[in-house]
Amino acid sequence: MTFQATNVNLRRLRYFVKIVDIGSLTQAAEVLHIAQPALSQQLITLESEFQQQLLVRTKRGVTATEAGATLYRHAQLILRQYEQAQADVKSAGQTLSGSVSVGLAPGTGASALSLPLLTSVRARHPDILLYINENFGTTLSELIMNGRMDMAVLYGDKPVHGLSFQLLLNEELFLVAPRSMGISPGQIAVTDLRDVPLLLPRPYNYLRKYVDEGFARVQMVPKVVAEIESATTLAAAVSAGIGATILPDSTARVVAGAGDVVQCRIVSPVIKIPLSVCLSDHLPLSEPAAAVKDILLELAADLALGVAPAVSAEP
Repeated sequence: MTFQATNVNLRRLRYFVKIVDIGSLTQAAEVLHIAQPALSQQLITLESEFQQQLLVRTKRGVTATEAGATLYRHAQLILRQYEQAQADVKSAGQTLSGSVSVGLAPGTGASALSLPLLTSVRARHPDILLYINENFGTTLSELIMNGRMDMAVLYGDKPVHGLSFQLLLNEELFLVAPRSMGISPGQIAVTDLRDVPLLLPRPYNYLRKYVDEGFARVQMVPKVVAEIESATTLAAAVSAGIGATILPDSTARVVAGAGDVVQCRIVSPVIKIPLSVCLSDHLPLSEPAAAVKDILLELAADLALGVAPAVSAEP
């Protein structure tokens, strides 16, 4: 396949991305304020330039072909980089401004960073519009990979194609159990958890993977009685005496403080889970995003020392 890259203009790529997002030529034409025949012609021109069929019509609208899906991913990145270049050039020599998106995985130490991050960014860079998205780590990493989010704080540190991880801290895991179970606070060995009913996330969850690995080191499997990924439901279920759970230190303290429960440090072996900043490994951060990342690293350093993240107006 050969084509002249200079023939592909950004407007045509924007049209194509919008069509794929909406899944309908008619609706996309309405949103873009362009006549449908004109939009169809733009699509035909794009397919001619790439010498590939990019969309197929179905009863429900249009969907991308394999070639179209590939172009869609590249088009998102190209458009994002162009918008970033525009913003950086426009703000050169001025106060930092623009939008920055940060994902924070719920049920992680990231929850302790959300308010300090928001407050610090507002204090230091009031012209930056900060977007905070609390979602599952897998969803956040996909958004970063597709160029739709700048960074995220989530569990994990193993390299993944399209992503890079910068370790913030390693959190120890703690047992949080209803007081009615008669478990004494302090420390508890993994082998003492053999018959303890546990409420854990599903196996694909990073936290669950580290728990399973820790149990495997003493040739055990956790006794899981329910799989829960809602922080609110989990806390309520533990307080109701349905079972115990295993959480990172920062989250365990929050849950332990909200009900009649005990918190125990898990030992023999100690189980740790890495909390990292997840970034694209090929898209550079904009200047505002780089500034937000610096603040995030400062706050995480405080969290690693076991102190409440400091909020400061000074860089």
